[in-house]
Amino acid sequence: MIFETLKQQVETIVNQLEASVDERLLQICKLLESEIDYYNWVGFYFRNGDKEELVLGPYVGEATDHTTIPFGKGICGQVAVSNQNFVVPDVSAQDNYIACSITVKAEIVIPIFVNGENIGQIDIDSNTPNPFTKDDERFLEFVCGKISSMLF
Repeated sequence: MIFETLKQQVETIVNQLEASVDERLLQICKLLESEIDYYNWVGFYFRNGDKEELVLGPYVGEATDHTTIPFGKGICGQVAVSNQNFVVPDVSAQDNYIACSITVKAEIVIPIFVNGENIGQIDIDSNTPNPFTKDDERFLEFVCGKISSMLF
């Protein structure tokens, strides 16, 4: 399965200590976007210090105006508050969705925890309706766990 192969590649990227954290995060974005055909935008948002907002980190895909997201707003802002995975099979059915592109049909957001604290998240948009499975969730939880180890 593709996720097992990608896990090894993610670990290799995480362990490239000569690269900066942002460089490694961008490599992970590029890997996921290029290897999983329904991952059309892959990026990271991180808590902005003590502020109740997220700031955009490394990403690949269409440019976005959403470089700062208040806690509670949109799917990413909701994950910042709930500390739980959020899988959206159909973004048009979500009242609190922040549209980034008219082509986006689905979204998955998985929080990143460091020492039990939600410090950010991986955000993936798909132009395919309802593409995300439990396997995507488990894989992205693995990715976030590896990223966590890079950040503390």
